[in-house]
Amino acid sequence: MNFTLKIWRQKNATSKGSFKTYSLDDVSPEMSFLEMLDYLNKMLIEQGEEPVVFEHDCREGICGSCGLYINGRPHGPMRNTTTCELHMRAFNDGGTIVIEPWRAKAFPVIKDLVVDRSSLERIMQAGGFISVNTGSAPESNSNPVGKPVSDKAFDAASCIGCGACVAACINSSAMLFAAAKIAQYALIPQGKTESKERVDQMVKQMDAEGFGFCSNTYGCEFDCPKGISIDFIALMNREFFSSKVCKQRHT
Repeated sequence: MNFTLKIWRQKNATSKGSFKTYSLDDVSPEMSFLEMLDYLNKMLIEQGEEPVVFEHDCREGICGSCGLYINGRPHGPMRNTTTCELHMRAFNDGGTIVIEPWRAKAFPVIKDLVVDRSSLERIMQAGGFISVNTGSAPESNSNPVGKPVSDKAFDAASCIGCGACVAACINSSAMLFAAAKIAQYALIPQGKTESKERVDQMVKQMDAEGFGFCSNTYGCEFDCPKGISIDFIALMNREFFSSKVCKQRHT
């Protein structure tokens, strides 16, 4: 397979970036997208050029570090698929592939296709910890959790924090990410103790990081590689409203 690649190149956070075009031949359809970029970088290094900088780690769809904006879609054309799980057979032979970093004020570009996503980590840190017993393990039946509830909590916890929801949103909103992280604790008994403080602090931090507001376009849900439901945003809004009502009652 042969491709024309239009890749965003940017020397550093303060430089003005631009697209650069590369021709890449003899690409195997069984290559993953990141393996294709490895192949490109090998060619560039052999030609004495600087390789394209992109982020990756597990290459198994788990870590969330490989996010790229591919032909106008976060993680590319396949739904419920991370960039590292995307294969070149998903593209037409002889086609042009446009590759960009996430575009959001809260995700400043570091170099080329790598952005700083530490704002998501700060949102999680603002949520703090959950109160747990540090002694021996409690009897499992003393705090039962129904399977429908535990399944929903696991669905929320499947968020890998890649930032695709931010990249897909016209307002660069992180609501789906924050909602998933809030919901995974809000739905189970272990997260109830700090639930009101958690949602208040995480929403406050999300706003401080410069993310936009949610306008319910469903783009985040559509492009989330783990299929996180927008229903969790409604749950987060209920949790947030509840925290504000409780504060007013106690003042």
